[in-house]
Formats: sequence, C-alpha cells, structure tokens
Amino acid sequence: MSAPARLRADLVCGIGLLTRLPTGWLARAGLPYSMARSIWCWPLVGAGLGAAAAWLYASLLWLGIRPLPAAGWSVAMLLLLCGGLHEDGLADMADGCGGGVERARKLEIMRDSRVGSYGVMALVVALLVRITAVASMPGPAAMLALPVAGALARASMVALLWRLPPARGDGLASTMPTLPRAALVACLCLAASVTALLLHGPRMLAAGAVAVMATLVMCALARWQIGGQTGDVLGATAVVTECAVLTALC
Repeated sequence: MSAPARLRADLVCGIGLLTRLPTGWLARAGLPYSMARSIWCWPLVGAGLGAAAAWLYASLLWLGIRPLPAAGWSVAMLLLLCGGLHEDGLADMADGCGGGVERARKLEIMRDSRVGSYGVMALVVALLVRITAVASMPGPAAMLALPVAGALARASMVALLWRLPPARGDGLASTMPTLPRAALVACLCLAASVTALLLHGPRMLAAGAVAVMATLVMCALARWQIGGQTGDVLGATAVVTECAVLTALC
C-alpha cells in the first residue's frame, strides 16, 4: 500500500479516535487502517484542537468579552470537539482509584458508566484549572499555549501506551499492546517540534518538563493502582497533562 494511503488511514484513525469530527470525507474502503500506527498523528490532532480553542478565545477577547467567560467558552469548545472523551476517562479513573480497594474492584468501577463523587471532584478541578489558566493569558499567548498543551497531552497518552501493559484483556488499550517504533518516534518528535516551534526559551523548557512530570506521575499512579493502563487511564493522563502545561504557561 502506498505512503499516501497509509497517511490517509492514520489520519482517519487518529481524528476518529480523539475527536468527534466527521471522518467520512477522508475515509475510503480498503485503506490500511491501524490504530497503533496512527499514534504518530495524535500530537497534530491535539495541536489542531488547541488551536481551534485558542482562536475562539482570542476572537471573544477581540469582541470585548471578559477573559473568564471567554476562557469558559474556549474550554467548552474543546469538550465539544472531543465529545468529553478524555474527561470521561478522568472521571472513571478517579472513581475507580478512589472508590475501590482491590485491583479487580477498581477496574469494575472504572467500567461503570455512572459518575461518583471522586469523578465529579476531578472534573470540577480539571475544568477550573484549565479555564482559569486560559483566562490569565492574553489572546496571543493563548494562541501559542493551547496548541502546545494539546500536542503534549496526546503525546503523554502514547507514552503510557508505550511504558505500561494493558490492565485488562479487552478494551481499546488492549488492542495496542505493541507500538510501531517509527510511529512512536514520530509522535514524540512531532510533539517536541510543535513545542519548539511555538514556544522559546524558558517557556518551552517549562512546558516540556511539566508534561514529562505529569506523564511520569500518571504512569506511576496507574501502575500502582491497577497494574497497567486502560483507555480511561489514557484519557485521564491527557487531561492532567493539559492542565499541568497550561498552568506552567499561564
């Protein structure tokens, strides 16, 4: 299969997994779809989502809207574009790790579609951190920070896929037990490139360092609590990393 066909298939997988954007216009029958191979484009998808949210924030500021409500609408756009996918993972992981004692019970709680008190608290904190962090930035700064946070957040998901085994034998994470080395390297390089292109000096270093720290913390927490990663863990990691990066850049 040709390189353009693989590129097209990877974009369909990446966009279809990480967003609620339609991909029918890009998909074609017979393309070599591979979710594991598509990881290289995840930082690009995250950067695009962040750029859309930043554009809305800057536009609202230009129209005279105060920073706090403008930031609220900007984060709301992120939730809409992603369908709350990562936030759902954060809530499930918080409920599982906070409400369960045994590993099996934690995984069972994480599978429950209902949201408990731990999940609600995690969601409230995540929304408050992102909205207040964005609101503290002028429009031009947000135009740089939000795409970087989006790219690093999606790269952090790939890092957990790489470093942790699946915690259960089914689900999304179990379908990608091994990652293509070329796709993994491309993912990390693209995330670093987006950061270096949009930020410079101390801000670039701060964003990268905070993203690595957040990823390591989530990796250690997931290994301790459930012995590996799941789709919920990946989503939670994306939200935590995004919060950490925006905090460092505000």
